[in-house]
Amino acid sequence: MFDFQPVRARNQGPTLVDQVVDAYAAAIQNRRLRPGMAVPSVREFARKYGVSTFTVASAYGRLVNQGWLTARPGAGYRVAPQGDAHAPSEPAPWVPPRLNASWLLSDIFADHSIAIKSGGGWLPGEWLNEEGLHQALRHLGRVPALRIAGYGHPYGYAPLRDTVASGLGAHGLDVTLDQVVLTQGVTHGLDLVIRTLLRPGDTVLVEHPCYANLLPMLRLAGVRMVSVPRTADGLDCEALAQAAQTHRPRALFVNTVLQNPSGAVMSMSNAFRVLQLAEQQEFWVIEDDISRELVTTSAPMLAALDGARRVVYLGGFSKVISPSVRVGYIAAHRDLVRDIARTKMAVGLTSPEIMERVVHQVIREGRYRAHIARTRERLAQAHAVVAQHMDALGLTLWARPHAGLFLWARLPDSWACSANTLAEAALKDGIWLAPGSYFDPDEADIPWMRFNVAYSQAPQLWRFLEQVRQMKSA
Repeated sequence: MFDFQPVRARNQGPTLVDQVVDAYAAAIQNRRLRPGMAVPSVREFARKYGVSTFTVASAYGRLVNQGWLTARPGAGYRVAPQGDAHAPSEPAPWVPPRLNASWLLSDIFADHSIAIKSGGGWLPGEWLNEEGLHQALRHLGRVPALRIAGYGHPYGYAPLRDTVASGLGAHGLDVTLDQVVLTQGVTHGLDLVIRTLLRPGDTVLVEHPCYANLLPMLRLAGVRMVSVPRTADGLDCEALAQAAQTHRPRALFVNTVLQNPSGAVMSMSNAFRVLQLAEQQEFWVIEDDISRELVTTSAPMLAALDGARRVVYLGGFSKVISPSVRVGYIAAHRDLVRDIARTKMAVGLTSPEIMERVVHQVIREGRYRAHIARTRERLAQAHAVVAQHMDALGLTLWARPHAGLFLWARLPDSWACSANTLAEAALKDGIWLAPGSYFDPDEADIPWMRFNVAYSQAPQLWRFLEQVRQMKSA
């Protein structure tokens, strides 16, 4: 029949998800599992073999996408028909996806064919707060259906908004309940801010390099982007002052801590200068602070320094609870929050209260802070490992934050290889890399790449890059 023996190797070998997929594929090909046979549920498999339900769910999803299993509501998972009943069917040859903005913004989230996702922007499933999510979902199952059947409040679930306000207060940002509106993640929050504050033809300032998803949103809004160089210390304030004076921007979009993609953290002196220029030149500051829970040192919060007058603050929970938990928030002046809530209702009505209740319960159940501490520790260890590999290969690091998800690395000139070309070659080996063009407002093929340290410890990645180095140096 079927047997599975998980191998938990630290920093090497296939992931647990890969092991489950490979074990099922081998059992089906060898006819130990036959078409139509039921396989254990996600919970049954996790309990029997001592792995997380996130691992099993990810593996089952990949097996369904690859045609090994079928899934039907109420009927669970079964072995899929495999063609000729007397011989196992040959899986279709794998064709790497085309590396472009469309794949990055949509297909990558459904594409399970890439084994090593060094270019991703999220934590591995086995790193997430599984215990907290299970407890929260059990709690939600005891809530009377009538209490969660409606649309909910336009601003979002009040107890979670109150929790957010309290958390921001601990960082020095004093806001009231009517200054917080919940969103379906920070990206949704950015879209609402863009729709509320900007009009086609407006000019905005963005960082270079910049959060990849922000750039197409601004293009869709019909606004003009002017880039300001990011330094390891924050923004290049001379360039910022010149751009603000020349272009009279409506807003500046900025990551304060653990910037995506560079991983850099803004200094206090840089933060004060940015706010000073915003006041002098009268532009909004849109502060995307999604990674603050992952920072391990003291770092400025622009909204706290400004008192949420000119700064619009965005945060969320996908980086520390789960990417599927699409819950974020905006904190700003109450008049602007009222306008943002109206925009939210106009384009999508309320945000899902059920998910907001889940997040609220995860935070209040008592193990949330311990989970964040463990995640910070694991990321610090991953940073050390990945940085060591990069140093050995001669890659130049933009910053060494020792925290957060990202390292921003420049390819050696001796490789004579563009980042886009390298990423295309890596895809053929089942490795997703994120070239600098994703994060460049002009989509230029700059010689930089973003690495997610949590996904960049696989030996296959470094073997591939070592082969590239040797080939280019020959």
